[in-house]
Amino acid sequence: MPPSTSYPPAKPPDSPADDSDSDLEIDLEELDPQPDLGTEQPGRRGLSGQARDTTHQRAPRIALRTLRMGGLRRGAKRNGYGELGQSHGGDYEDTEPMLRDGDGEDRRYSDASAAGGDDAPLLTGHVRNPNRRRGSLASESLRRVALRLPSFISGAAADRGNQGEEVLKEEDDPSSSRLVAVGSSQSTRFPPNIVSNAKYTAWSFLPVTLYNEFSFFFNMYFLLVALSQAIPALRIGYLSTYIAPLAFVLVITLGKEAYDDIERRRRDNEANSEEYTVLQFDEPGKSGGARSTRKIMSAQTRKGSKRYVPEGDRLSDIQEEEEQIEGSGPRKSRAWAVSEVSKKARDLKVGDVLKLSKGHRVPSDVVILKCLSNELAAQKYDADTPRQEELLLDHAADAGGGSSSTKSLTEDDREATEGDCNGETFIRTDQLDGETDWKLRLASPLSQNLATEELVRLRVTGGKPDKKVNEFVGTLELLPSRQDAMNTTALSQDEDSSVTAAPLSIDNTAWANTVIASHATTLAVIVYTGPQTRSALSTSPSRSKTGLLEYEINSLTKILCFLTLALSIILVALEGFNNTKGSIWYVKIMRFLVLFSTIVPISLRVNLDMGKSVYSWFIQRDPGMPGAVVRTSTIPEDLGRIEYLLSDKTGTLTQNEMEMKKIHVGTVSYANDAMDEVSAYVRQGLHLASSDSQALVSPSTSLSSAANVGATRTRREIGSRVRDVVLALALCHNVTPTTEEDDDGRMVNSYQASSPDEIAIVRWTESVGLRLASRDRKNMVLEATGTGRTVVKVRILDIFPFTSEGKRMGIIVQFYEKRQPGVPSLGSGEIWFYQKGADTVMGSIVAANDWLDEETANMAREGLRTLVVGRKRLSAAEYQEFSAKHQEASLAISGREAGMQAVVSRYLEHDVELLGVTGVEDKLQKDVKPSLELLRNAGIKIWMLTGDKVETARCVAISSKLVARGQYIHTVAKLRRKDAAQEHLDLLRSKTDSCLLIDGESLGMYLTHYGTEFVSAAVLLPTVVACRCSPTQKAEVAKLIKEYTKKRVCCIGDGGNDVSMIQAADVGVGIVGKEGRQASLAADFSIEQFHHLTKLLVWHGRNSYKRSAKLAQFVIHRGLIIAVCQTMYSIALNFEPEGLYKDWLMVGYATVYTAMPVLSLVLDKDVDENLANLYPELYKELTSGRSLSYRTFFVWVLVSVYQGCLIQGLSQLLTEVDGPRMVAVSYTVLVLNELLMVAIEITTWHWVMVVSIVGTFLLFVGSVPFLGGYFDLAFLLTLGFYWRVAAIMAMSLIPTYAAKVIQRTMKPPSYRKVQAI
Repeated sequence: MPPSTSYPPAKPPDSPADDSDSDLEIDLEELDPQPDLGTEQPGRRGLSGQARDTTHQRAPRIALRTLRMGGLRRGAKRNGYGELGQSHGGDYEDTEPMLRDGDGEDRRYSDASAAGGDDAPLLTGHVRNPNRRRGSLASESLRRVALRLPSFISGAAADRGNQGEEVLKEEDDPSSSRLVAVGSSQSTRFPPNIVSNAKYTAWSFLPVTLYNEFSFFFNMYFLLVALSQAIPALRIGYLSTYIAPLAFVLVITLGKEAYDDIERRRRDNEANSEEYTVLQFDEPGKSGGARSTRKIMSAQTRKGSKRYVPEGDRLSDIQEEEEQIEGSGPRKSRAWAVSEVSKKARDLKVGDVLKLSKGHRVPSDVVILKCLSNELAAQKYDADTPRQEELLLDHAADAGGGSSSTKSLTEDDREATEGDCNGETFIRTDQLDGETDWKLRLASPLSQNLATEELVRLRVTGGKPDKKVNEFVGTLELLPSRQDAMNTTALSQDEDSSVTAAPLSIDNTAWANTVIASHATTLAVIVYTGPQTRSALSTSPSRSKTGLLEYEINSLTKILCFLTLALSIILVALEGFNNTKGSIWYVKIMRFLVLFSTIVPISLRVNLDMGKSVYSWFIQRDPGMPGAVVRTSTIPEDLGRIEYLLSDKTGTLTQNEMEMKKIHVGTVSYANDAMDEVSAYVRQGLHLASSDSQALVSPSTSLSSAANVGATRTRREIGSRVRDVVLALALCHNVTPTTEEDDDGRMVNSYQASSPDEIAIVRWTESVGLRLASRDRKNMVLEATGTGRTVVKVRILDIFPFTSEGKRMGIIVQFYEKRQPGVPSLGSGEIWFYQKGADTVMGSIVAANDWLDEETANMAREGLRTLVVGRKRLSAAEYQEFSAKHQEASLAISGREAGMQAVVSRYLEHDVELLGVTGVEDKLQKDVKPSLELLRNAGIKIWMLTGDKVETARCVAISSKLVARGQYIHTVAKLRRKDAAQEHLDLLRSKTDSCLLIDGESLGMYLTHYGTEFVSAAVLLPTVVACRCSPTQKAEVAKLIKEYTKKRVCCIGDGGNDVSMIQAADVGVGIVGKEGRQASLAADFSIEQFHHLTKLLVWHGRNSYKRSAKLAQFVIHRGLIIAVCQTMYSIALNFEPEGLYKDWLMVGYATVYTAMPVLSLVLDKDVDENLANLYPELYKELTSGRSLSYRTFFVWVLVSVYQGCLIQGLSQLLTEVDGPRMVAVSYTVLVLNELLMVAIEITTWHWVMVVSIVGTFLLFVGSVPFLGGYFDLAFLLTLGFYWRVAAIMAMSLIPTYAAKVIQRTMKPPSYRKVQAI
């Protein structure tokens, strides 16, 4: 027996002295003896945090089985020692073999339930981080061990345990950072992953809609009138006469709002029901997840911590330990079983691990964990189910006693992962920020090199939800077990839990509504869901939109109400306030108000709402606009009043597809069909490679071989230049070739790159004969397109990627001379530096020439994106000198970037040979140019707001003719000083015919400091182009224009980054994009192509506004004329407030006798569609609002007063003042007058109008026999009735019609001019 180590005197435990099992009550000092003073080794600390002396002699053995059996013997009374069997240092012989990893590192602890259950691996090994320090027992061990502590620790431990319990019950605090356990359930409740564009909830629908309805004056007016009928003194006729119309209006309006919102919810449900594959991590052989966390209690409160564990589980653990101790070696660790489950987007939760592949929309904000090639992913997931018992933990491959076959499989998988994919994936963010370039995203090496089944040991620390789409700071931690990862307490710096941590940045994330563009399978953990995603935070909440026509009618209604009140008071005053008989004067005024309530026609809302439904039906059924959807049916008239159009670029004006259109090599330019000549030159240059099977092409060999080909020296020189520029373009890029399966199941070549420009150029080189066959980090291989033979192979020495500041990218390559294995020495092959970039920066880098500026200007005028291509040959010595200096600069602590760029400029970027200029076109959407021109002619000012680069926006603005040829473009970029901002504004005010091109940084300064001044200058310009705009900035611009100009603003876009702008606009139009439908769902109107917008505005918008304006004025006329008749009748009755037409006559007049003819006006049109498109100036005159103005309103009021006085006055004069004869004549003339007025107002007849007018007349005639209670039916059969009706009608209608004809002749409207009528 080895000599015992001297320990400090053991202190008595806290347990009672008479405890029968006191021999098992282990004090802290027994488990964590104080060492003698000696050498302190880093990473070897005891439970109490004291350094352990490794030089003292070993202690007596304490078998883990003894501790386990002791806990088991005591059963339910005290079974808290089941997890104490871990050595806390490397000082005990017997426990050391059990608690070590195969690499010899000691284990501090292990948790039997760390993996979620007692049949999980008992002594799971972990990768230690020797640089982290061991924390105290109270902070770390308490989470794992049910242990009685000394009193000086137990109180603090209990407090910490209680805090942990509180954390479990807490809701998510959006203002704080979050801890996310990968693949596990979270202790904090996060919001659900639901997309919602709905305006109402079940609880808010009635209050909000009723408030919106009664915020309109005439609805409130009629509510008060209806309520007044509950007072007997004010009641006139049936109560239902006033209640029913109001109820009908509200039901129609609320029903329409409910229908629109239900449709939004249905569309949202489609997006929320999208299926996704989620990895589920279960215990081997079990379907359940992790066991719930134990509650930690103080020893002062309880005698040890109690936890019930099934006896079978406990015995199986003991059996496993005995097998290990008896010589079977460390048992194989059992990993988590990975299975795939399908979940709908709405069911995704924070912590879920998604499996995403090419074309998948990312449903929430995620952190990328792993990227696997498709072959590897299939191999791994196919192997999971049948061999899950053989899978190792990531670190278990190093364990000494592990299975050799499983170990080799794990290593192969790891090598395949690293070699095939390197943790890289591309995403498309055009739905988020509008940028067309693909973004490279990386998995953290910590998670990329971890076995998939071990991802549950990871924990992500992220910041609070933020709307900044280009920023993210977080941490990825690899913890010993799943239970540690699920712990909500962040580890402090002085705690050591064998944790490995890695930083996370924006490069490790993919935000919601981005799209995976790579072929590799991507595993990612959800960090933010639903309303906390970047895209949702950048989106303003939905709001109810009300058309400008509604506000104009509301103001006219106030005038009518004032007329009603004035008329009531005048009538009472004429009688005399003190002379009122039978009732008090103010009661009479109230009765007059009720009688004249028809002046404010409640049917106006019904007619307008029904008209809106008709306009929506026309839009959705238009064959020229297939796929058009009206999502907000309350504002179609606003389509005819638009004065500012704010458009996105990517996917709206452009297709986001690049095509190489032109190449210039100094003396000759090639485009379109001339590209065949380029192909011929390339084939000639590759002839050498086909003659010698081992030889490869390099710039010098292509030069020498060209000497034998071609008729003239000039032609040979041109051929040589063409081949050089094609070779340069085929090599100077960051494109990676891939193969994918097309719709027919065939494998086709495709390319991946961060910029679509580069893909377009590489596709062009393939079309002219030089295909990029393969590429990795060190080599690139080019093939001849026709033969498929390898003709060029280069070794990549250095790459200088494109940056927005540098505006250029370069590459240094060494050419292989022959097909040979291995890497050639620097002296054995040509070394060339290739560079391409914007003409603004390349002009000073390339050698002197006389054609570059002119050609780039020519291409820019055509709207092409230009790139200047050059090259420079380096000797081996020059490259080695450059490489040494560049490496030295890359190690500098301060000024690293500037130093590295200085070295590149000094050694490479001077006297570069100019090879040529390329012109790439960003393909526009169909008919964008004529559409923009038509909209400009219609008086609409067009702004382009995009998240893309300044150069890209400039090219698209020119190519789409948004900027006219020769128009001055004033560029404001990277503005940081206020005085400079003011100077730019002064310049813009002096040049109001120029185009403003401004970037997001400068726009942000103007919006913050000079909002009003900026918009006052900008709205005078014909065109404004804003680049690098955030979604919030787009919305702010829309709001600023609305508030300053008080004009109608329309916003159109196709991506998630356009939703805020669309919702902020008066009219939001969404284009159904290639990726996602978010903009389309949030918009008021959804179309499939940009050119459909012209028809939506110029045709449907114009018709909707003019029809509604005519309809509104006619309904007002209809109500006003009957009120005038009532006034004349009351005057004749000595100012008594008695009703002229009571009960059914009142209801019938506003409904069955006039409703259909008046409503048929919504089918009227003044010009046909061809004329509307041919003369867009017809749209321009609508913006002034002349169709419904105070002038036209008062004209209709005068007509109503004239006709009402004439009809009622002559009826009373020709028959009797009061009686059924007068009522019969007056009412008949009134109804027929309305029918004929409708006929007079119609411009273009429609068969529905004829049916409505004739049908209503026949209905009136047929109903007369049933009106005996109101009419003198005997009088209706006499000739006297008919001549009276005819005479009154003639006097009422002939002057009105004559005035209209005279006005048309003297001052014809615009539509009659274009029709040449």
